[in-house]
Amino acid sequence: MEPDLFTAAAEERREKDPTSAPLAARMRPRTLDEVVGQQHLLKPGSPLRRLVGEGAGGPAGASSVILWGPPGIGKTTLAYVVSQATQKRFVELSAITAGVKEVRAVIEGAKRAAGGYGKETVLFLDEIHRFSKAQQDSLLPAVENRWVTLIAATTENPYFSIISPLLSRSLLLTLESLTDEDLSALMRRALEEERGLGGAVTLPPDAEAHLLRIAGGDARRALTALEAGAGSAIAKGEAEITLQTLEEAVDRAAVTYDRDGDQHYDVASALIKSIRGSDVDAALHYLARMIEAGEDPRFIARRLMISASEDIGLADPTALPIAVAAAQAVAMIGFPEAALTLSHATIALALAPKSNTATTAIGAALADVRAGLAGAVPAHLRDGHYKGAAKLGHAVGYVYPHDVPGGIAAQQYAPDEIQGKRYYEPTRYGAEARYADVVEKVRDRLRTDRP
Repeated sequence: MEPDLFTAAAEERREKDPTSAPLAARMRPRTLDEVVGQQHLLKPGSPLRRLVGEGAGGPAGASSVILWGPPGIGKTTLAYVVSQATQKRFVELSAITAGVKEVRAVIEGAKRAAGGYGKETVLFLDEIHRFSKAQQDSLLPAVENRWVTLIAATTENPYFSIISPLLSRSLLLTLESLTDEDLSALMRRALEEERGLGGAVTLPPDAEAHLLRIAGGDARRALTALEAGAGSAIAKGEAEITLQTLEEAVDRAAVTYDRDGDQHYDVASALIKSIRGSDVDAALHYLARMIEAGEDPRFIARRLMISASEDIGLADPTALPIAVAAAQAVAMIGFPEAALTLSHATIALALAPKSNTATTAIGAALADVRAGLAGAVPAHLRDGHYKGAAKLGHAVGYVYPHDVPGGIAAQQYAPDEIQGKRYYEPTRYGAEARYADVVEKVRDRLRTDRP
């Protein structure tokens, strides 16, 4: 780091009174071994370990890296650990406040440090996606010539937000979302260690579960809420952070919801039944409960895709594409933004006309098959592409529908055992009314035109 006088004064104050810093800052790992989560990036010989000098010998120097992941999962923390552990000169910039002028100043300083003292420079650039193309271009010579080793952090997809030449000169490291186990370990450390809360309070299981829900995989948010709850408990003279105290401190009610128990299925069932009943407001309520409880957004999206076919079907053929698009978007963006996509799909499905004919049709067909009504495929429909098929009568007499006026060839398609069975019984709701007219005409054509 290269702090100014104000930064140096703040650091001196923090050293004299460690509790003046937020808990999230105090609990930042000091070494890579203290990092919670991201173990796939911390194996021996990994780029991050080479940046701090572990296994850095030989002709291959440490590479510039781009850290990509959602907020609160450790991008800045990893850079901080590098700054503490490395013997290299470390400079930090934020793309929110820095520009080309500041980047060029760092590069010139790096050249002087390398030429005068033989000291390498590591540049940490936070929020790199906020840099314009021209600003990112200014980094290229320094990265290419290794005047600096770049650690860039971004929450945006780098394939869209970072220029290709810079991507090709750096290693892209994707950070994984922190699990509840990761966050629990981090909170236990914060509760027990002297630089944290030093055992001043305890955290019972129900309060911890609520903390994990409101954190949403964000370590910074978890520690901030823990600090608020601890401060409130200490002010009350309490030895533990109760659920009530935590709710009061963070102003967010706990949602009674066990993701592995009955509530998980009850609320999910209520969401689907509200969509089926076209009550958009009730559907949004249950969706909000699932989101607030920390439900996996992919689970919600899967339920919506099922609902689109089970309860809407051909009454609104756009319902399934909307649900599928929502599921794909949710997988790409995650929470919190995924809440908007799930709301979009839920509203569309709740207000769509309803038909369960896709459900009842396949149900009736499956019932017959399971009952043994699965007769031989008519000979003229069997595969006739292999040698000797014609001798067996396969495909003989088959009428190609595209050769017939109207494109409908009147010939037997079903096995004898179910000939004349009607599985699909369309409604007159929404767009399915058109299918109701079509299916009757087709069935009549198949019945009356058959030789």
